[in-house]
This record gives sequence, C-alpha cells and structure tokens, in this order.
Amino acid sequence: MPVRVLSRIFRGKFLAGLKRLHRSKKLECAGPAAALADPRQFAKLLRRLHRHDWVVYAKPAFGGPMQVLRYLGRYTHRVAISNHRLLAFDQERVTFRWKDYARGGKQGQMTLAATEFLRRFFLHVLPKGFVRIRHFGFLANRFRTSRLALSRQLLASSSATDQRAGTCDVRSENACLWHCPRCGASMILIQRFTAAQLSACTYFDSS
Repeated sequence: MPVRVLSRIFRGKFLAGLKRLHRSKKLECAGPAAALADPRQFAKLLRRLHRHDWVVYAKPAFGGPMQVLRYLGRYTHRVAISNHRLLAFDQERVTFRWKDYARGGKQGQMTLAATEFLRRFFLHVLPKGFVRIRHFGFLANRFRTSRLALSRQLLASSSATDQRAGTCDVRSENACLWHCPRCGASMILIQRFTAAQLSACTYFDSS
C-alpha cells in the first residue's frame, strides 16, 4: 500500500476520533488548549490538520518476513506474562522475572504490590470489541466457509473432477459455489481461462 494512502487513512481515523471525543465532551481542553472547547475554534483546528501533510514512515524489515512473523507471534498468541515468569506471591506482593532490553536483554527480578501488578497486566487486555487478529478478504469470518470452499475448488481445477464436462455437479462434494444473484440457481461453467490468457485478452464479448 502506498505511503500516501497510509497517510490519508491514519489522518482520517485520527481526526474522526478527535471529533467523536469532542462531541461527547471527553476531550479535555485545558491550559493553552482551553480555546478549543469552542466548537468553532475546534473546527478551525481540524481544517488545519486536514491540510497538513502527514508522513507515515514505513520500510522493509531488516530480518525479512520470518522475523516479523516471530515478533508478532509473541504478542498475538500469548498472554501478557507467561506462568514460568511468575516466581512468588505472598498474598500482597508478586515477584516475577523480567528482561531489561535497554541493557542487552539482561534478566532480573521485580516485586510489585498485587494491585500494581494487576494494573499493569490489564493494560494488555483489549477493550470490548477489539480483537488481536482480524481477518480480511476470503478469510473474513462472514465469508470464510464459502470462500475457502470456492478457493479449494479453484485450486483443484486440474483434477479429474473438474476435467469432465465443465459443468458443476450440484450433487457432488465439489458442487458449484457460484449462484445467480437473481434466481439463486447454480451457474454453469463454460470455460476456464489461465492468467496468461486473461492478460492477453484485449476484447471480451459477454453477450
């Protein structure tokens, strides 16, 4: 995705969040920002922010895609702290092992009051409605079952089942997954095109 597109997305989401907070009176305007409590002054600020060229910094990972997957995996499939890092609990204090990345990953022990430990732990709990992993496209929850089945059917197009008459057998396990949006009947497969054939096609008569 181009950096300019990312810039517009982030700017739009950020400004929409500001508007929502301001309308619900949850945006505190104190000190030098007190004037922004006035809706007209706040609208002027938003117009200036819309004109501002936001820069999104993005570059390829130094270690390649596998390093990115390993990094993300530590956060998407684990809780805030693993059980083996918990060392002691005396009903009032929690002692656990931690790693100081600022000092070369040196490990040490830390003891916190139970309430402070819980406060830090719950900082890693997502608010209601948020998920760690959100799937898009053919893996989106709403369409996953039908789209995965269709993908498998397309990938297996060279099998003997797909080489028969070219029409979909609605009684078989690989029944046609295309349906007419008007009457709901199964669509009839007339011909398959490869990517090379489609790229070379300059005219297509759909009549």
